[in-house]
Amino acid sequence: MMRDRLSSRAIAAAIAVAEAHGIHCDLPEVVADGSNVLVHLKPAPVVARVATTTGLVRKPAQWWLALDLDMAGYLAAQNFPVVRPSAEVPPGPHLHDGLALSFWEFVEHDRNYVASTAEVGPFLRELHAVLRTYPGELRYLSPFTEIPQWLDEVGRWNAVNEGDLVMLRRGYVEIAAQIEALALPEQPLHGDAHRKNTLKTSKGLVWTDFEDACSGPIAWDLACFVRTSGEDRETALASYGDAIDPKHLEPFFAARDLQGALWGAILSTRFVDRRERAAEWMAVCRVRYG
Repeated sequence: MMRDRLSSRAIAAAIAVAEAHGIHCDLPEVVADGSNVLVHLKPAPVVARVATTTGLVRKPAQWWLALDLDMAGYLAAQNFPVVRPSAEVPPGPHLHDGLALSFWEFVEHDRNYVASTAEVGPFLRELHAVLRTYPGELRYLSPFTEIPQWLDEVGRWNAVNEGDLVMLRRGYVEIAAQIEALALPEQPLHGDAHRKNTLKTSKGLVWTDFEDACSGPIAWDLACFVRTSGEDRETALASYGDAIDPKHLEPFFAARDLQGALWGAILSTRFVDRRERAAEWMAVCRVRYG
């Protein structure tokens, strides 16, 4: 697979920082390359997470990596099933060559396994119960409320045309007002609670990727879970278990769609294969807010 310069820098940064802490890597295996680069530093049981695309719009990127580490560390201390920060090397965040990165325990898992809605729904409810006592600092719905900052950034790149920038700003204001009007209870959230952020291990599912953790109504996490579940809304919500008014989810579905359209445009500046899906998302938003 061809990698751009940013991804190549990320792999080199992961190896360099690991080796500076006594971890030798014979064969780096890139596990993921999209929003961030995840690289297994074989033969060590360590995975580096390097902010790449996220680092283009999240500044300083290490704030989000620190949040990811802190929340995962808290959950691990509660013996909740999560991917843990590395014990082999200081987990970070670290800075190298202008990139922020963190280190994680390598977890053996079935890479072909996609958890079912029936599994993830109750697992998400259990996560929410444990997170209610999380003591760390969280921003309110940060994956959504950072959209104006993302728009400013992509406007400087000319990555989104001016008409779409205006449209997306209009959509953001409308959705934010709808969410505020609901005045729903808030609590700590995963922030990106889709089933691909669970891994199937020999001991069962574990949660990963708390970089988007935030405070807000559980409807934010539920909208992500339901939309990506592959099931109808009633089935997905029933799997979660707690009663929630489906009407309360509507502005959160819209928020997720708006976020997806913009993030798709950002990703497509680096990955050609993301452009078609990004264009579809943007077309949906034009119909709603154009």
